[in-house]
Amino acid sequence: MKFADWTQGARRAARRVVTGRIARGLVVAAVALAGAWLGIMLGGAVRSNVGPVELGMSAEPSWAGETVVDAHPFGTLLFDTHDAPVSLRVTLENINPDRARGFLDDPRFSADRLPALLEEELGAGVRTLILRAALCGLTGALVTSLIVFRRPGPALAGLLGVTVAIAGTGAAIALTFRPDSVVEPKYTGLLAGAPSLVGDAESIVTRFESYRVQLAKLVNNVSQLYDVVSALPVYDADPTSIRVLHVSDIHLSPIAWNLIRSVTAQFKIDAIIDTGDLTDHGTGPEDRFTEEIGTFGVPYVFVRGNHDSVTTQRAVARQKGAVVLDGETKTVAGLRIYGMGDPRFTPDKSVSVDSNLESLAALGRSRAAELAKLPKQVDLVAVHDPTIAGGFSGAVPMVLTGHSHQRSTELLPSGTRVLVQGSTGGAGLRALEHDEPTPVEASVLYFDADTHRLRAWDDITLGGLGEQSVQIQRHVETDPGRTISPVPTIAPSPTGSVTVTPTP
Repeated sequence: MKFADWTQGARRAARRVVTGRIARGLVVAAVALAGAWLGIMLGGAVRSNVGPVELGMSAEPSWAGETVVDAHPFGTLLFDTHDAPVSLRVTLENINPDRARGFLDDPRFSADRLPALLEEELGAGVRTLILRAALCGLTGALVTSLIVFRRPGPALAGLLGVTVAIAGTGAAIALTFRPDSVVEPKYTGLLAGAPSLVGDAESIVTRFESYRVQLAKLVNNVSQLYDVVSALPVYDADPTSIRVLHVSDIHLSPIAWNLIRSVTAQFKIDAIIDTGDLTDHGTGPEDRFTEEIGTFGVPYVFVRGNHDSVTTQRAVARQKGAVVLDGETKTVAGLRIYGMGDPRFTPDKSVSVDSNLESLAALGRSRAAELAKLPKQVDLVAVHDPTIAGGFSGAVPMVLTGHSHQRSTELLPSGTRVLVQGSTGGAGLRALEHDEPTPVEASVLYFDADTHRLRAWDDITLGGLGEQSVQIQRHVETDPGRTISPVPTIAPSPTGSVTVTPTP
């Protein structure tokens, strides 16, 4: 045998050895991780008393990295608390009425002391869960490895790998932990129970430290729900906030009226703002659809959309409580609101929608310049098209709009927030034109009664045609008192120097 052939053969043998070791190592790691998860799932759950509630806590594999509070049968609360391949599930197992009464009767547990006590008990339960889950995971990895490989070497190697994985997961949780996520939960479940479970918006946005108070309120509200199963509790309206329900693009869908009526009652709405496209073609027979507006018992602010005719606008104006805005400013529920109807009327595809976006933006800027001349600042603007809405940048703190059938929000550099509402009617019959159903969307906005600035909002999403689901996502305005001003634009002067010119 030649030396070169011997060397090449030796290299191939070495590669086979290395490849074999890597493959065995991967198999050992996979078996150990599977055993660890099996051990955590079988023995890692714990029970802990937090105030009058007995909680079940467990760790589950999940790429979402979230904390799930299961308030069965009323729904679940999801908190985006961390970024790690494990989620914490908290289940409300039982309510202890005697302990609840003890907290209320014992003078040591005052309103200031109770949140700290609940936080302390919850923290103790989480620490117990972490310790138990780690021990069960290590035990499961060791036992499973011994059963599969029947040798101590691979079992110890798997145990070492799982130890490193658990330590790394714990470090990832600690480094990415977001305690402020508790103020922005996502609720999934019964719509009627949402206000009580999500909590009170005004106290949530006051300061970060209020999360402890919200923890106490969450436990208290869930106790009420379980004590009175036959009747959901009435949500106690916060007198210091103005609650506005934003709807848009109903398109003759009666589903929207059901949603509006339910949300108005459950969230104690002070006013409803509809940013247009109430109808499909703006015809006389469609005017009958507007008669529901007078049954809500709160002001209904309406601006015309591109599918609404002047006839539609007049039909809305005839309804009890309706406030039609078409280039006007009126005070509704304490807020100064400016609204304008859409300049286009495109009832069907035979009439094309004006594609000149610059003309729409210019229209918004011209109306914003008119608002700047008013002696008193406008709190809120309602228009139908987002392009027009962008023209009010720097003129008002907030603009509500619709038209796109897809909810979104943007905080402009000027400080103006634009909230584009989805279709509260699930786009009406237009929902049948797409493979996926259009969701039914609306938002509850919470305004400060003194400053008239937005403090928080809840996005409500119902499944479209053929689906039965509801989600409520809480959002908090991080800087409600921010300065609102036009963004300066920099342009060169003829002499070469730089001048700053504010946009209208």
